[in-house]
Amino acid sequence: MKILVTGQNSYAGTQFAKRITELNKGWGIDFVSVRDNAWEQKDFSLYDAIYHVAGIVHKKETAENKNIYYKVNRDLTYQLALKAKKEGVKSFVFLSTMAVYGLIGKIGEDTIISRETEPNPTSNYGKSKLEAEGLLEELQSSNFNISILRIPMIYGPNCPGNYNSLSKLARKIPVFPKIDNKRSMIFVDHLSD
Repeated sequence: MKILVTGQNSYAGTQFAKRITELNKGWGIDFVSVRDNAWEQKDFSLYDAIYHVAGIVHKKETAENKNIYYKVNRDLTYQLALKAKKEGVKSFVFLSTMAVYGLIGKIGEDTIISRETEPNPTSNYGKSKLEAEGLLEELQSSNFNISILRIPMIYGPNCPGNYNSLSKLARKIPVFPKIDNKRSMIFVDHLSD
């Protein structure tokens, strides 16, 4: 199997390639940057699958940067999938997010997301990902399989976000306040598996 991963420097993409190499699956993995339009010249027909992990996520949302979420997370996703379908790629895997549900948990309260939970995003990040999902579903066919992974926060070695800081703090401070805090997370190797 030959896989093209979008997001040349993405945490999820580079960890996926590392994990697949460790598992010695014999798969070929290439990366393509989508920060400019050079990806448009890439021959997608060489690949069995596209693993689309590039996106705008760790950015403080403002009125000024609202459009970048839609340009990257929705429009670019659709353009990549359309090119993949036209060039005969069989599978397109899209890394979406649990933010499409718009549920924000509070300490001491259970917030449960199940198969029956309806999407209702509240952020530009969640809205742009949900809109991308809708566009991808329109491209689904018997010759072009779309897989959408609505993942929670990813953690692992050197991950972006605040997990590493919290992990270091937990190792240094032996006492924690009694807070019944629950947060969905996925270890990067489990996501890759």
